[in-house]
Amino acid sequence: MAETSKMTVIRITKKFRFEAAHALSGYDGLCRNIHGHSYELSVTVSGTPVTNDLSPKKGMVIDFSDIKEIVKKNIVDKFDHALILGRDFFDKSPGDLKEPFENIIFVDYQPTSENMLIDFAGRITEFLPPYVKLHSLRLKETANSFAEWFAADNE
Repeated sequence: MAETSKMTVIRITKKFRFEAAHALSGYDGLCRNIHGHSYELSVTVSGTPVTNDLSPKKGMVIDFSDIKEIVKKNIVDKFDHALILGRDFFDKSPGDLKEPFENIIFVDYQPTSENMLIDFAGRITEFLPPYVKLHSLRLKETANSFAEWFAADNE
């Protein structure tokens, strides 16, 4: 049997789904038009499983329900069925868009999958307990297209 004290860091992943629309300002292809995606976000965290015999979380890096609460509250509930646009998308006031659309998120970046992942990493890391680290994110825009963010690439 392997010595467990040398193999204690574990990664766990939880997947989330949400629907959203976006458009890319100044883009030279079809994605300059408002269009939607069925996004799939995979969140992977790493840490050492709890060893305290008195803890109800013994053996867990973090409870999957805790990851769900963090991601649902800070990403899914905000971005699901939203129209995501960069602040510079229109020359007119953002208030002018509120009449036909109720859930518009104006972001300070071009709303590509890559930039959304950078945003999501910050939104998740802020709420993780100090003994759990965000390892990676994967955002699938379509069945065949995705972007990935890895903490190790950003240290």
